[in-house]
Amino acid sequence: MMTIADWIAGSVLLANLPVPVYWLVLHSAVGFWRRHVRAGYAVAIVTGWGSGSALAWLYGSRLLNAAAVPAPMKWAGAALIAFDVWVILQVERHLGAHRMVGQAELTGGGEMKLDGIYARVRHPRYAAMLISTLGACLMAARPLMWCIAAVWAAVVGLMVRAEERELVARFGAAYEEYRQRVPALVPRRSGGTIGGGTEAGGEGPERSQ
Repeated sequence: MMTIADWIAGSVLLANLPVPVYWLVLHSAVGFWRRHVRAGYAVAIVTGWGSGSALAWLYGSRLLNAAAVPAPMKWAGAALIAFDVWVILQVERHLGAHRMVGQAELTGGGEMKLDGIYARVRHPRYAAMLISTLGACLMAARPLMWCIAAVWAAVVGLMVRAEERELVARFGAAYEEYRQRVPALVPRRSGGTIGGGTEAGGEGPERSQ
């Protein structure tokens, strides 16, 4: 029987794990989807979260078991998930919800965002997504779920690198300078210089996520 912790962890994982699939659908045929923006969103969402929901329904009980997790780990996981929520609010405040889902990529627009949380890290949304996935695993994951999450994190890393290449192609020297100055996922203790930020099709200079 699933507990509240299982449901929370499962919801976070269901929100996060399909993101690379969504990203791949849009990025692999961005030229086509720019001519069919609504269809692009629909196909990416159905492919990513439709398949994720089906797998969760079939195998969820084999992946999560919060009853076996010590309470301190559950609380630590909950704190990491709460941090992700805070980052989402910061990103949405600076970019707007429409840019968090790849609008700039599909429209071919976007501009560099040079303040706020993007002055500290280039990809705050991806960083927080990794953190909340760790939080969900701490709350309830069985060993198989930890293995899946590890593979997923590696895929996200590759996704970030691919997106960086797109951002360099889109913004050129301005993004190169930003990349030299501001770390990708983990902020420096001293913080970044106020005046750098991104977002464009997934997560970087406004760009767009």
